[in-house]
Amino acid sequence: MTPALTRPIRWELITQQYDQMIKYAIAIRARTASTEAILRRLTRNASHPTYAATLEVGRAQKTTFMARYLRLRDLQREIEEGQNVMESSNGANSVIAYGKGGEIASNRRDEQEMFVLCLRILQSALVYVNTLMLQDILDEPEWADLLTPADLRGLTPLFWSHVRPYGEVNLDMAARLDLAVATVPGPRTAGDRAPAEDVWAVSPSER
Repeated sequence: MTPALTRPIRWELITQQYDQMIKYAIAIRARTASTEAILRRLTRNASHPTYAATLEVGRAQKTTFMARYLRLRDLQREIEEGQNVMESSNGANSVIAYGKGGEIASNRRDEQEMFVLCLRILQSALVYVNTLMLQDILDEPEWADLLTPADLRGLTPLFWSHVRPYGEVNLDMAARLDLAVATVPGPRTAGDRAPAEDVWAVSPSER
């Protein structure tokens, strides 16, 4: 790590500008000043002491995080798993929204929001169908002895090798996938009586 460790953190600068940094942080939190306005004021002069102290705080946080990352194996696994999930999600989006390279062509905010919402619905539908498929496969007895705990941890419903994003698709609304769907109770009405396990005892002081 010697090449990355260029110089020590300037703690004295952070101490000198601590009150000013807290002042800006409170202004952002209370929304009395926008983050953009404060950044424009600080970055107007690269040698601004408060700006330099803020950079030192960032370096200290990154150094602390890197030390924890190199020391804790569980943290490395957690970060790697999160990255894998995001890469899979982005990969699925690129398959679903394959037209025009997945770029949003419109500059209108309402159309951009509609594009993102539709993309989320399609990805959720893909995950739902894949989950049902995995449940049916894992329900077969022969898979119980083949898959190890590590294999089960590696399973994900976010895959798309069976998806046909373009070409001719024959849609039959009368046909259904041969998948076992769990029974989900419908919404309760005012006249429905709550199940026994949903009834909670209320003390006289709470009535």
